[in-house]
Amino acid sequence: MLNIAVKAARRAGVIINRGSQDLGRLTVRTKQENDFVSEVDQQAEQAIIEILLEAFPHHAILAEESGSVGDSEYQWVIDPLDGTTNFLHGFPQYAVSIALLHKGQLSQAVIYDPVRNDLYTASRGRGAFLNDRRIRVSRRDKLADALIGTGFPYRDFTHLDAYTAMFRDLVQKCSGLRRPGSAALDLAWLAAGHTDGFFEIGLNPWDIAAGCLLIQEAGGLVSDFVGGEDFLKSGNVVAGSPKVFVPLLQAIQPHLTPALRGVEG
Repeated sequence: MLNIAVKAARRAGVIINRGSQDLGRLTVRTKQENDFVSEVDQQAEQAIIEILLEAFPHHAILAEESGSVGDSEYQWVIDPLDGTTNFLHGFPQYAVSIALLHKGQLSQAVIYDPVRNDLYTASRGRGAFLNDRRIRVSRRDKLADALIGTGFPYRDFTHLDAYTAMFRDLVQKCSGLRRPGSAALDLAWLAAGHTDGFFEIGLNPWDIAAGCLLIQEAGGLVSDFVGGEDFLKSGNVVAGSPKVFVPLLQAIQPHLTPALRGVEG
């Protein structure tokens, strides 16, 4: 299954790289404020789905542009171009993200960076890899020494005040904060040890599914904001190397609103 997902990701990468050569000719529409989709997103997604369903015709699909299709214990979770805004500006930080859920559990992950030709892969219980080389999360053991990735709210500003409080607190407690603009790559970089932690509010399953499995298979920890396993549903994710994860989560939690804690009303 992983090999088919890699084939699909690389095919999407060809489409993305071709589109990047003449951004001015692309057709772009606005899905909602600060949320864009281009013909490249749509073409890449269609190519991925065609390859996956040719190999696994009875599997279900959850994709950013196509939504949920089919009903199966196997579900492919697809973001054909994570970082569309970066892509449309020629900012070289975007990726293809493909994950497979089996009975609701992450089992396969592929993140492909078409700019650098970097391929991140993971299978549950078999480790995480970058271009066939085994990767591990960093060994940093203090939040004060850690480089933390994040993502700013850009569509829904409901939790902006809470996020700003988290940012203000963490910028004083860690070595640095980075916001490159592609959650999939942010998570892949954490798995590879380039950063030490990550947090973001309100992501979609296709943004984080593959990256979260990569981190887990690279020896890292992932949770929602209350330390549980509901991150794919809530979209609120905290991740890190083992000794950075706990203090990162502890720094975030004092700023959680009832809504971010999952408490009604």
